[in-house]
Amino acid sequence: MNAPRPRGFLTGIITTSALLVSLTFLGGCETAPATGESFFTGGLTKDKEAALGAEEHKKILQQFGGAYDDPELSSYIASLGKLLASTSETPDQKFTFTVLDSPVVNAMALPGGYVYVTRGLLALADSEAEVAGVLAHEIGHVTARHASQRYGRATATSILAAGVGILLGSDAAASAAGQVGALALQSYSRDQEFQADLLGVRYLSRVGFEPEGMSKFLTKLQADSRLSAKIAGNPEAADSFNIMQTHPRTVDRIKRAIEQAGETRVKDPIIGRDIYLSKIDGMLYDDDPKEGVIQGRKFLHPGLRLGFEVPKGFRLVNTSSAVGARHPNGSTIVFDREPKPVTTSLIDYLRDYAGQKVSLQKLEKLEINGMDAATGETRISGKQGQRDVRLIAVRYDQDSVYRFHFFTPPNETAKLGQDLQRTTYSFRKLNETEAAQIKPKRIKLHTVVSGDTVQKIASRFPYEDYRLERFVTLNGIGEKETLKAGQKLKIITQ
Repeated sequence: MNAPRPRGFLTGIITTSALLVSLTFLGGCETAPATGESFFTGGLTKDKEAALGAEEHKKILQQFGGAYDDPELSSYIASLGKLLASTSETPDQKFTFTVLDSPVVNAMALPGGYVYVTRGLLALADSEAEVAGVLAHEIGHVTARHASQRYGRATATSILAAGVGILLGSDAAASAAGQVGALALQSYSRDQEFQADLLGVRYLSRVGFEPEGMSKFLTKLQADSRLSAKIAGNPEAADSFNIMQTHPRTVDRIKRAIEQAGETRVKDPIIGRDIYLSKIDGMLYDDDPKEGVIQGRKFLHPGLRLGFEVPKGFRLVNTSSAVGARHPNGSTIVFDREPKPVTTSLIDYLRDYAGQKVSLQKLEKLEINGMDAATGETRISGKQGQRDVRLIAVRYDQDSVYRFHFFTPPNETAKLGQDLQRTTYSFRKLNETEAAQIKPKRIKLHTVVSGDTVQKIASRFPYEDYRLERFVTLNGIGEKETLKAGQKLKIITQ
């Protein structure tokens, strides 16, 4: 088949120029009241922002385990958020504040005033001022209408991509340009983050909170990120383990924002440590057993009555739809459940399941701890380069088939072969007693008594590793710090 002939160069230039001119009229421009900046909206009006936020809100809840089931805590966080929002340039803007039932340390905002913090973030925070700093920053993104600016830029990028395609006579070129634009717009820019900090400081100061709570929490966030990377066996990749990937900020930038905000310094600022700690006392910590729990390199699900263990060097991550594990060398494990009943043999099932995109080789039957199973392998190419793929299907019972997907760089496949085989054969059913023994971890307040030391308290943490590091990071204290009788600290119980 012949390739399409490129359109005339002059015609392409004229058409592209027309597209560029159309940006002035398509969707119009608006001004963000919080910043006074005009921007191209791409047609995303305030009403459409609200509708888009409401639709995406459902997806956020699904992705992050839903709203945390603690009405008192949720009401408390919402009251802090609404108080801060009432001091903004758009006090009539409707805001919805949600505590997500996720152990991941995260915060985000959607168009239409939807603001989220996870219970993982609340566990790491140590005072009202710190949480207020997070909320104020996210409110700043909303009042500056950064999402609309990003949407407008994406629309402009799509139009420019169409022009590129016309010039080159290639639909593929337009598609590629659009993909590049989308990738560039995944997170807020550093300027937008700084702007959100400036606005956040403004709202904090107006309420009377300590603006420095922003930088104090960021310091804890960075320590938590380093610890998470260390636990995962990849200490050089600390930035991959926190929200700084999408919120590029530093303590120095926050201090600069405080200096440039132009707000009068707050006398006797609100810190609210005791009241805040009382609100999170008893809060769920780490995984919710109803979604399965991670214990070191083991994943255990008391409800589904199953468990398995990944090799050393892999970091487990639990989501509502699958369990994942990543290794610093680029290898990945994905464990999930086939959503439909499987009535065929597992060999046929794997052949049909994979055959939609690839052809599996070396299909064979297995038996894993008394359960029928099957496996096959192939090689694929993607954005990360080539990967060897091994699929495992295990018939847990007549209604359930579970799957392991092992992805390894070709030069790592042989090295990891035996370890991944152990993971496969570690898959087993939990008995009733084992399932009943899996209890949730919770945040508890501990009042220091005479004789308490950092090491002594940390030794009681319900973890097999990094107990001391977990304790000091959770509380933002030093490993050699001298504790004072009556001091309140967060501990983890099970």
